[in-house]
Amino acid sequence: MAESRALQDLKQMLKNFNEGKEKAFSTEDEETKKAKEMEIFTRRYVEMKRPDTSGNDQSYGVIPKFYYKLPGEDEVLLQKLREESRQTPHTTLVGEDQMINYEDFLKVAAASGTKCKPFFSATVFSKLLQNDPYGRISIMHFFNYVMRKVWLHQTRIGLSLYDVDGKGYLKESDLENYILELIPTLPQLDGLEKSFYSFYVCTAVRKFFFFLDPMRTGKIKIQDILACSFLDDLLELRDEELPKDAQESNWFSAPSALRVYGQYLNLDKDHNGMLSKEELSKYGTNTLTDVFLDRVFQECLTYDGEMDYKTYLDFVLAMENRKEPQSLQYFFRLLDVQKRGYLNVFALNFFFRAIQVQMQQHGQEPVSFADVKDEIFDMVRPSDPLHITLQDLIQSNHGETVVSILIDLNGFWTYENREVFMAENNSSENVQDDNSEF
Repeated sequence: MAESRALQDLKQMLKNFNEGKEKAFSTEDEETKKAKEMEIFTRRYVEMKRPDTSGNDQSYGVIPKFYYKLPGEDEVLLQKLREESRQTPHTTLVGEDQMINYEDFLKVAAASGTKCKPFFSATVFSKLLQNDPYGRISIMHFFNYVMRKVWLHQTRIGLSLYDVDGKGYLKESDLENYILELIPTLPQLDGLEKSFYSFYVCTAVRKFFFFLDPMRTGKIKIQDILACSFLDDLLELRDEELPKDAQESNWFSAPSALRVYGQYLNLDKDHNGMLSKEELSKYGTNTLTDVFLDRVFQECLTYDGEMDYKTYLDFVLAMENRKEPQSLQYFFRLLDVQKRGYLNVFALNFFFRAIQVQMQQHGQEPVSFADVKDEIFDMVRPSDPLHITLQDLIQSNHGETVVSILIDLNGFWTYENREVFMAENNSSENVQDDNSEF
């Protein structure tokens, strides 16, 4: 009985102890519990992130700082430094161009692949160096230079595929094949009918051969094709949004080719596909002299006394580009009636008499040849005071004027009244200026 009472007392004591423990825990502040949990978590986290000093991984002790607090709006200097640091590495902005100096240029070269190494040379850097006071070059200019070089290399390979003989030249048939296969890749030529392809190819090829083969050897160096701007003009037709004025001024555009071919068809009154001297006399303003046209048909390739489309293209290119040396060479061959390699007083008089005849036919008083001859020699200032060579014409920068005076009444009339035209132009410009003020 006593033993049973003792067990009950022990049971009651344990019960009281448990109740007291729960009461103690319940009285503990909730915030204190959270603080203890955070303290334990922080201690464990720090121990976990602490560098390994056992020597197993030494890199843990040198991890760089990767987070910096953003500067406030009032910290102007830090804000400026942040802007500078966010710019492209190794570059500096000048206006809208990014610039790079030679030291950083070499760093980029070291990081680039082996294919890029030839572009990162001191020679290339010096070529692109302009007037920067710090000796830097424009990154955009460098990029365009590389793109141009790569394009030339690719085009060189493409043209070489048509070099049948493998000697670095393209014959007329080779260039015709190249341009014919190029047509489908040029969006600006999509509207051309396939029946016109042969005429378009002929029109395009003639410009290359007229300017790059003035000695009429029948072949052109591939290097010369790459060096001139004609290929750029041709490939410009890849631009689907090429402006209308750019198309009209581009010899290789569809509107230009159709214009030239249309003129040829309009001149061909008998529709036999060839032009006679009478038909060619209607070219332009219908003021070319008979003497000059006779010389054209004497010197240029004709078939039974008539001119085909290819010969006509040479004639048009010469007439539309009279300032160019190749055009002056074309005209000089026609003007040198005595084939002496120079123009003397006899040659000048031979052609100018036809101008005088046309002036009389139009009811104008003929101008004295002696006066015109003196003006021509004064303009050209030849090395020999009695003879004018082709080189004299080219170097004088007045070759176009001399040719126009001798072959075209309209050209002579324009020269003779140049002061009137200048006065009219000046007065119109003054009127425009006055209107702009209002």
